[in-house]
Amino acid sequence: MSPQMKLAAITLDCPDPLALAAFYQRATGLEPHPKSDADFAGLNGEHGLFIGFQRVDDHRAPSWPGQIVPQQLHICFTVEEDLDEAEARLLELGAGKPDHQPHGDRARVLTDPAGHPFCISPR
Repeated sequence: MSPQMKLAAITLDCPDPLALAAFYQRATGLEPHPKSDADFAGLNGEHGLFIGFQRVDDHRAPSWPGQIVPQQLHICFTVEEDLDEAEARLLELGAGKPDHQPHGDRARVLTDPAGHPFCISPR
């Protein structure tokens, strides 16, 4: 049997790591990593999963659903509250909502402040 891998971290490119970490911290309630700075910030997630945000000069936001600038990564979250309530809360925190919503009422596609698409769906 081959060794099994355990996902330990996900890192997103962005223009402002501290701002993007703050958005996801408010959205998820995860704890900020103590060594975050202007070039690399992070959140300590559940079950040891680390979410990182690294500064990239001239970052270009994904053009989802188009592919002029591919998304390269799509994160999905489950939410405890009603989808409408969760969407409203995330929009208030700075998320965007693309016109294209491929999942109907089962899930919502939003974008974080750096333009990365992510989904929310009921738990």
